[in-house]
Amino acid sequence: MNDINAAPAVNSSTAKLVYILYLVGLVFGITGIIGVIVAYVNKDDGPEWLQSHYRFQIRTFWMGFVYLLVGTVLAMILIGWLVLLFWVVWLIIRSVKGLKQLGLQQPVQDEKTWLF
Repeated sequence: MNDINAAPAVNSSTAKLVYILYLVGLVFGITGIIGVIVAYVNKDDGPEWLQSHYRFQIRTFWMGFVYLLVGTVLAMILIGWLVLLFWVVWLIIRSVKGLKQLGLQQPVQDEKTWLF
């Protein structure tokens, strides 16, 4: 029998796709831009916990853009290479953390942090 009070299934595959596009973007940069567009289009869809992932993804893109820009400018004086390395590790950790919480259907714990 169907339970009338059961919560409807939530399709989180779009949010999962955005995290994957960000990770693939480390090799093919354009996929990161596609990912943020998808996140913006879907940011108001789904329950609050899913919306927190879209907000986290949008912030991840723009903060990552700042890290990437600073690292590229500072690469001329060598310290920028460390900033770029930090950006790669930062993006991987944020994406994996987001994928894990998404799989558990939990909101992002601290979606406004500049760290992980």
